[in-house]
Amino acid sequence: MSRGDLEDVGRLFNQAFRQVAKAPSRDLVAYLDHLFLSSPNYTEEAGSLVHRNAAGRIDSALLALPMTFEIENRRITARLLCAFMADGRAGLAGAARIARAIRVSDPEFCFSDNASPVSADHWMAGGGSLLPVQSLEWRRTFRPTGAMMERIRTKLPWLNEPFLSILAYPVDQMARRMMPSLAARQELRGRWVTADADSLLHCFQTMTRHFPLRPSWSKDEFVWLLENAASNRMQGTLTSKVLLDREDKEIGACIYFHSPRRTAHVLNVLSEPGHEVEVVEAMFAELEASEHVAARGMAQPFLMNALLRTGRTSFANRGYFCMTTDRKDVRSAVVHDDLYVGGLASESWSRLLTDFR
Repeated sequence: MSRGDLEDVGRLFNQAFRQVAKAPSRDLVAYLDHLFLSSPNYTEEAGSLVHRNAAGRIDSALLALPMTFEIENRRITARLLCAFMADGRAGLAGAARIARAIRVSDPEFCFSDNASPVSADHWMAGGGSLLPVQSLEWRRTFRPTGAMMERIRTKLPWLNEPFLSILAYPVDQMARRMMPSLAARQELRGRWVTADADSLLHCFQTMTRHFPLRPSWSKDEFVWLLENAASNRMQGTLTSKVLLDREDKEIGACIYFHSPRRTAHVLNVLSEPGHEVEVVEAMFAELEASEHVAARGMAQPFLMNALLRTGRTSFANRGYFCMTTDRKDVRSAVVHDDLYVGGLASESWSRLLTDFR
């Protein structure tokens, strides 16, 4: 994909994901350019793909974002595959050629965290793997009436939001008195402090080092990801915090979209090994104190014990997390859940999921 293709790709995006046949806005074209042609790791070989039919028109496309990963102390270029789109039945042949081109390119690590059931079937048929835990979203509700009102507002956006919040508050106060388990545990052994990019990157590097397969971001790449996530104002204000224990040692970190009276979207939860339970409990207490009605995020194998122990946590399919690789060491890490992915290493922060309606 080149810059000359962006208008056609934007039009195809509108048709495939917004069900409207119209030219893309200037904002959408600029975002596609910035995200997929201007990232710190962009190369043509690791970039997005388009297919032109016999008439020279783009009938299918696959948007890809290169990311740096590390496997057993060796750096590799991973490709986060985002939007896979085709122009109806006319674009299916082109989409199949794109999928085959990915498979035969000897990929070091290609993954998608939001695949549809049909796309997941194609991944599996092509020799890829499905990660069942990362395909789940966890959800913790603090204020059930407020959470229900949020779902109503999503379907009926014309309703008066302040009025609904005022209406929900006394009902939730009563519900929390009747069901004390709705409240997060408050016996915290540490304190949360706001983190800048440097301290947050340090936490990523130290708290994921025991995973054989993990992101290996440079500072430039990490800051670029944070800045792009922060631009997604539809989800709230991007907030980064580090959990310090009583000796002021860093034992956990959290990146989330702060949105009072709404659900907090948690991108990443990090923990020093052995501190998962207290980090998750401290995160829930912090989000509840920040007036969120609920919290949600991608499930991770190393967090499951902590999430299940906190109570009032439910799980649902969030879209299939699929991957493919030609490397035995990467495949082994995936099979044994020895990998860290998700959050910033996913498309869950992208404006393509929330904007450009």
